[in-house]
Amino acid sequence: MRRPRPLAERCRAGVGVNVLLDAFGSMGIPGDYVDHRRDSGCHVAWFRPLHRLWPGGKFANRNHRRSLVVDGRAAITGGSGVSRKWMGNGRVADHWRDTDIRVEGPAVSYVQGSFAETWLEATGMVLGGEEYFPTTLTPRGQAHVQVVRSSPASGDFAIYTAFLLAIASARKSILVTNPYFVLDEKMTEALLDAHTNGAKVTVLVPGKIDHNLVRTASRAEFGRLLKAGIEIYEYRAALLHAKTMAIDGVWSMIGSTNLDNASFALNDELNVIVYNREVAQRLERIFVEDLKHAKQVTFEAWSRRGLKERLIELIALPIRDLL
Repeated sequence: MRRPRPLAERCRAGVGVNVLLDAFGSMGIPGDYVDHRRDSGCHVAWFRPLHRLWPGGKFANRNHRRSLVVDGRAAITGGSGVSRKWMGNGRVADHWRDTDIRVEGPAVSYVQGSFAETWLEATGMVLGGEEYFPTTLTPRGQAHVQVVRSSPASGDFAIYTAFLLAIASARKSILVTNPYFVLDEKMTEALLDAHTNGAKVTVLVPGKIDHNLVRTASRAEFGRLLKAGIEIYEYRAALLHAKTMAIDGVWSMIGSTNLDNASFALNDELNVIVYNREVAQRLERIFVEDLKHAKQVTFEAWSRRGLKERLIELIALPIRDLL
């Protein structure tokens, strides 16, 4: 059966389609995918091509943002990419478990703005006008939304700050879902302090991952958290790729940012913060459902991890801050 190609179909229908691919993250993309879209009239560009030497040491600074903006009026962002991995329900081995958020209303222009700034760097083209930034965006729903983007190559670390402030504000509960959980000392202390101050901290990480060295580097630091009473679970049903946080049943964040140095210090990232009880409690329910497919990590079991895992931890230690 012929696979649907909605982007190419929209291009042929006369809709302006701009596709920005990170040159490193999209290395495995089939060449005919790009050729077919371009032949259909889509504008496909590469962010920081690997064959160029970027000034200011930007080669390692990748675009990790994931967003889809339609007519400047609706936006989807989160952790999902575009491949068959994300076409399932996240409960079987070949279908990654992810979470995205759809935004409508004035906040869409900020998601569009994040795309426009990376598109400008990649192509030299400025996206503007009514078709990209409608002059009237009527508020939708009851949720207050804040779009936060970071670009460390430009000195912008807003998402890292947002995480720290949110954790420090917790009073009852913190629910964290993240696939790359390699915390620095400041983030570790923030979670420990939140727990000490009375917030129940529960973390969901992958039980299987596409980069085993990252998983081992993450597990190496579980001891302090587990000993303090923070609960950690490993998702077993599929590869966990969602990046969410819910605090006190009233505040939530969904986006592209991993809890590791690469996301905070190297990559361009995009997160959406929602100030709304209904949204936060929905994330809490999703979290509880995910725990049914996860196994809790206890301090006792972690302490008995094998020699092989401990050796890999030592190997990962020198490059831990690069993960």
